[in-house]
This record gives sequence, structure tokens and C-alpha cells, in this order.
Amino acid sequence: MIGKKMVDTINAQINAELFSAYLYMSMHSYFASNGMPGAANWVRVQALEEMTHAEKFCNYVHERGGKVVLTAIAAPETQWANPLAVFEAVLTHERKVTSLINNLMDVAIEQKDHAAGLFLQWFIGEQVEEEASVQNVIDQIKLAGESKGGMLMIDRELGARVFVPPVAAK
Repeated sequence: MIGKKMVDTINAQINAELFSAYLYMSMHSYFASNGMPGAANWVRVQALEEMTHAEKFCNYVHERGGKVVLTAIAAPETQWANPLAVFEAVLTHERKVTSLINNLMDVAIEQKDHAAGLFLQWFIGEQVEEEASVQNVIDQIKLAGESKGGMLMIDRELGARVFVPPVAAK
């Protein structure tokens, strides 16, 4: 059985994951409306990943005998100054998610919930990957500078990203 504090903290994380998906879909709309289908694809894949994360958390709570409680999702931003600003917002957001995951691990340690600690290891590794991935995109955009051709090439590369559900997802 999962403890109340752990389930409450995971329920908050489920909301955060759903907000993340909502935010990335807003970014998808921004890119789609601004002629960048590759970047739109990249953030759409990101949204699908966040939905999968929310589902993993829900499944975990149910497996441990807890109750998932969904709450309202805040409205995301809808406008950014340029593509670089969008990806910088992604990095800031992913860093926030990393801190939330770290907080979950702190609660698991505090509550001596070893099963939760083991479950959260996957998310810790995932966040390292998420931050590195978006930092790479930011670095490429900065290298391209004002080059429209460079941005076109980056957009095409971002369009090649595909959603691959995690093997362990239930």
C-alpha cells in the first residue's frame, strides 16, 4: 500500500505531466502556425511523452492501491518571441520538472518507500535525457543565428523525431 504523502505528491506530479503535455501542444500550435512543421513535430512528440509519463504515474498509484485524483490544468503560454525563445522555455520547463521528480524521490526516501524510489529512477534518467536533448536544439539554433537556411535545416531535422513509447510503460 502506498502512503498518503507519496500518493498526494504523485498526484501533483500527474497534474504537472498533463500540464507539460498541454504546454507542448500549445508550442506545437505556435510552430504549426509559423511555418515550422519540424519543430511542431518535435514538441508534439514531447507532448506524447508527457502523456505517457502521466499514464505511468497513474498506473503506479493504482498498482500500489492508491487513488489517482485529477485536478484542473492551468492554461499554458501561447505566444513566444521566436523559435529560440520556445526552446529556451522548454529547457526552463524541463528543469522545473526535474526538480519535481527530485522532490518525489526526496519524499520516497523520507517515507522509506523503496518501491517508489525504484520506480522513480527511470524518471530521473529520463529527465537527464530531456534536458540534454533540448539543450542540443538550443545550441543548434544559436549556431544558425539569423540564417534562414540554417533554421530550415534544423526544422527538417526536428521533423524526423518520432515518438517511441518506453518499453516499461504499462
